[in-house]
Order: sequence, then C-alpha cells, then structure tokens
Amino acid sequence: MEKTLKDLFVDEIKDLYNAEKQLTKALPQMAKKVTSEKLKVAFEKHLKETENQITRLEQVFKELDLTPKGKKCEAMEGLIKEGKGLMEEIDKSDTLDAALIAAAQKVEHYEIASYGTVRTYAEQLNFSKSADLLQETLEEESASNENLTELAMKINIEAAGGVEK
Repeated sequence: MEKTLKDLFVDEIKDLYNAEKQLTKALPQMAKKVTSEKLKVAFEKHLKETENQITRLEQVFKELDLTPKGKKCEAMEGLIKEGKGLMEEIDKSDTLDAALIAAAQKVEHYEIASYGTVRTYAEQLNFSKSADLLQETLEEESASNENLTELAMKINIEAAGGVEK
C-alpha cells in the first residue's frame, strides 16, 4: 500500500495524540517523586500544557474531518518506561530530580522533533489552521525544554554534592 504525505501526517497526528495521553498519566507520577518544588511546579505546568495540546490535536483531527484517536506511540511508551525505571532505581532525592529532568528532556526532544515534522507536513498540505496549532505546541515544548535546562543547572550541582565541577 502506497502512503501519501497526508496519510503520513494523519499517522503522526494519531501517534502524537496517544503520546500526549500517555504523558498526562506519567507527569503526575513524576511530580509526586521530585523533591525540588520548582521542578514539581514545572511538571504540573507541563501537565496543563499537555492537556491543552491534546485539545489542539483534537482541533487538527477536526480540520482533517477525522475522529480523534491515537495509534500506540511506542517511543513515548519507552521514554515513560525509562523514567519509571529511574524512579524505582534511585533513592537519593537530588539525584532522582536530576534523572527525572533528563528523562523529561528526552520526552521534550521527542515532542519537539515530532511537532516540527507534523507542522511542516501541515504547511505542505495547506492545512494552515493545523499548522498554526502545531506551531503553538512546538513553541510550548521548546519553552518547557529550556525551563528544564535552567532547572537542571541548579539541581545537577546539588546532586553532585553542591560542588561545581
């Protein structure tokens, strides 16, 4: 079966829809485990953003005249599994906070790559409303990643025992 760019676009939107749904379950678990109040707030803020991103994806489905539904996102499932493994393996709070920032940034980088791709597909397919919605989400994902980088600078030093190396 030959796939068109539109077929690929729809598949990727379904994948992202499922990825975001998985993330809404994982973020509260991560927020409970961290000791940094700023990191907890960042995870809680990202949960609200993720819920809004799901709504935007539903609007993209509407522009495509499709019912919103996901296709299992194996990548997100793996990233979340990796994060859960860290929560089970690491007891030291500062170290766990540092590890969860790294896990969250892996998620952000996956989302940045995915949203950048589908935004471009939407532009090329002349789905301008979808392209705008996807660009908005891409900007949020980039901002979340930058925020995590800033938090990591402080938390990683604490995890290293307070000594800058």
